[in-house]
Amino acid sequence: MTASEWGRVADDGTVYVKTADGERSVGQMPDATPEEAMEFYTRRYEALAVTVDLLHKRVLSGVLSPDEAAHAIKTLREQVSDAHAVGDLAQLGARLDELGPVLAAQREARRTEKAKRSTEAREEKEKLAAAAEAIAHGTDWKHGANKLRDLLEQWKKLPRIEKAADDALWKRFSSARSTYTKARKVHFAEMDEKGEAARIVKERLAKEAEALATSTDWGPTAGRYRDMMRQWKAAGSAPKGVDDELWKRFRGAQDIFFTARDEANAALDAEFAANAVVKEQLIVEAEALLPVTDLTAAKAAFRDLADRWDEAGKVPRDRIKELEGRMRAVEQEIRKVEDEQWKRTDPEKSARADDMVSKLETAIADLEAKLEKARAAGDDKRIRELEENLEGRRGFLEMAKRASADYR
Repeated sequence: MTASEWGRVADDGTVYVKTADGERSVGQMPDATPEEAMEFYTRRYEALAVTVDLLHKRVLSGVLSPDEAAHAIKTLREQVSDAHAVGDLAQLGARLDELGPVLAAQREARRTEKAKRSTEAREEKEKLAAAAEAIAHGTDWKHGANKLRDLLEQWKKLPRIEKAADDALWKRFSSARSTYTKARKVHFAEMDEKGEAARIVKERLAKEAEALATSTDWGPTAGRYRDMMRQWKAAGSAPKGVDDELWKRFRGAQDIFFTARDEANAALDAEFAANAVVKEQLIVEAEALLPVTDLTAAKAAFRDLADRWDEAGKVPRDRIKELEGRMRAVEQEIRKVEDEQWKRTDPEKSARADDMVSKLETAIADLEAKLEKARAAGDDKRIRELEENLEGRRGFLEMAKRASADYR
């Protein structure tokens, strides 16, 4: 019988491996020499040891998940326990045992990492839900839908978190999307209704504008076009293509009318240019009346100028304000002088002033008579009172006489 440190070969070719529990048969090779049999089962051990070493490295590197590693260790442990090989099987088991604490640490690290990712995912989903709700409560109908799609793509990339929390956040996010979508549909439905109403109004205005394009009733027609422009703006927007086409018609009709009116006015202005020359000369004559020294003569001269002004006829529109303004300034200056003279010669005020003078003179005569009596009686106190009264009345009399003189 050939012996080895970890096994032996019996005379009948049976090969045994030594374990902590005693010997265990691993196979039989009756037709081989003991050395050949031992070498064969030793190589099996070496192959198994390589497998254990490889698994050891893979577990330590973290390339396997803890669950995958645990399954691999269990499978390999069973292979080691029942291995048909000769070698230090206990040492291989010990190496596998070393991986237990490693797996525990990896599981804990993964739990920590998972909790961290879950917290981050929850915070991110809360942000996404809040962002979606903000869009849902807004009125960004043009970009809101695209923004919500972007938020949804971000949501899909995030891991699921604890079910109840995940479901609650998804409900918020989904409800916000639904709320926005419904509101957006209502908005555009209302816009369509308003657009159709605007189309009807603008189509009517375009037809009316076209009907008035050849009118020569310049003033009323121009006023009507202004009214229609206000109605056009108040109508709002029709659908884009339709709105542009209707505006082209409406504006085109206006251009035809106002071009014709401007041409007609230009012809009139040319005709009225000579009238402006006449009125400029009349203004020179009118301005020569200032400053007014003889009101009666100035009024008569201005009346004659005003009659000639009316006879001169219309002037170009761009000269009306200038010429009429200069003529009006002369008229206002003459009227101002006339008003000032009237104030000075107002008969009613003159009569009141004369009456005041008469009453004061009568009162003064009465006081003078009383003063003579007081002096004759030697009443000093009465004398002082009457003298003071007389002095005041005489002052009023002088003022009243001056006022009466001003009105004469």
